[in-house]
Amino acid sequence: MIRVKNLRVPYDSVQPIEELAAERLKQSPCAVHGVIVVHQSLDARRRHGAPLAFVYILDVAVENERHVLAQFRKDADILPAPPAKPLVIATVGARTLRPIVVGFGPAGIFAAWVLARAGLAPLVLERGQDVDRRTQDVARFWQTGTLDPASNVQFGEGGAGTFSDGKLTARSNDSRMREIIEAFIQAGAPEEIRYLQKPHIGTDILRHVVKHLRMEIIRMGGEVRFCAQVTDVELQAGSIAAVVVNGTERILTDAVFLGIGHSARDTYEMLHASGLVMEPKAFAVGLRIEHPQEFIDTMQYGDAAGSPHLPTADYAMTYRDSTGGRGVYSFCMCPGGLVVAAASEEHRLVTNGMSNYRRNSGVANSALLVQVVPADWGRDVLGGIRFQRELETRAYRLGGGDYRAPVQSVGDFLTGQTNTRDFVVSPTYQPGVAVADLRELLPAECTSSLARALTFWESRMPGFGGVDVPLTGVESRSSAPCRLVRNTATMESVSAAGLYPIGEGAGYAGGIMSAGLDGMKAALAFLDKIK
Repeated sequence: MIRVKNLRVPYDSVQPIEELAAERLKQSPCAVHGVIVVHQSLDARRRHGAPLAFVYILDVAVENERHVLAQFRKDADILPAPPAKPLVIATVGARTLRPIVVGFGPAGIFAAWVLARAGLAPLVLERGQDVDRRTQDVARFWQTGTLDPASNVQFGEGGAGTFSDGKLTARSNDSRMREIIEAFIQAGAPEEIRYLQKPHIGTDILRHVVKHLRMEIIRMGGEVRFCAQVTDVELQAGSIAAVVVNGTERILTDAVFLGIGHSARDTYEMLHASGLVMEPKAFAVGLRIEHPQEFIDTMQYGDAAGSPHLPTADYAMTYRDSTGGRGVYSFCMCPGGLVVAAASEEHRLVTNGMSNYRRNSGVANSALLVQVVPADWGRDVLGGIRFQRELETRAYRLGGGDYRAPVQSVGDFLTGQTNTRDFVVSPTYQPGVAVADLRELLPAECTSSLARALTFWESRMPGFGGVDVPLTGVESRSSAPCRLVRNTATMESVSAAGLYPIGEGAGYAGGIMSAGLDGMKAALAFLDKIK
């Protein structure tokens, strides 16, 4: 096949991709026998009046491939397509001890997926509920304010990403990312995630995908147990020896993959007490901002906004606060989504963002976060957890003590008032909101940095920081507050051979794809070890 790069197509073109490929290669359409879209991105920069355009990378099957390539030998955008390199996982013989995967979020799912493909019959222990029961528990919390600390947005099948926008973007170019994408598609995700620049699944589809991944792991010989919290780990002679489940059941093992997630605070405390080497790490805290989706579409697309040919628009903001010395940035931007209640501990309040696949709520939301560092809480290993809890307790009280979230307009936030009750868009958070002074929520240094960032962004994009734009808090679970230190080469904990900290909860990933890849790499490292 021939790879065609940088093929620009007007955003509203309806010409079939096969014809576009034929034109670019100066061939008759009948000479093109197939086209694979490798990548599609949208160039919305609108420089010098240039129209919006989709930019493609295509693999094209044509007659007389050598002849066509010879015609374009001086064209850097036309060259032979590279051969595919599928991941090969060799089957390993049966072992006396089964590997154990703790947590069934993206890292745990793909660690178990690799281990099951290798014939090792992994045992997955997930503290929360299966996704169907979990969805019911989350819905009840949002509707009534009744929280189940064991089954919520943070804990249960699929991890925290199950109730999110389901973004599949990552900075890594690791070829094994393709295996994760293909596994998602086989489990029911849309095929477009193969090639979109910013692929997403949406929470409504992702719930079905994680269930099908579980069924596939079971089909390959794995076992998945829910309501099974690891409450202790046992080490012998510098190696993992056993785990204890729900305080009573002891399971012998020589391999444990810790995909605990960034909110497993009791597990962090247990691991720290067990002597595992851990270290504090920086993360970020802040608020959620909401706009009419139409405003974001217009901000990004100009006069083309509203076209059925364009995706629901998103954005990414950054600001370096030279006065406070902190970075401020948008995070987990959810086009056409909702702000959701994401608490996992009673009498503490947390927000997050979520979108369905179609992103059609009419409201855009994003976290606006300010960096915090270990010096902000005394540098102790578990101090970041204490820092988060203090913010979440404050948010709970400011909202009225019934899981309503505190909300304030940007204008009032900047001036220290609480006068605004009518917002440009109604806050979407459920079980509801209560107007409060968010300056009482965040630390003063974070409030000041965020205020300067909002003023800066408003000067660049009028309306983004409008006086009646709502802010909701608190966003405190952007990433893990500490890191389980591991050996770079083997991916094992420096404290115990056979113990593999993986994913966001271990402090080594940040999102569905990077966490899934981290779990996959750890499982492959274990396979290399036992070979």
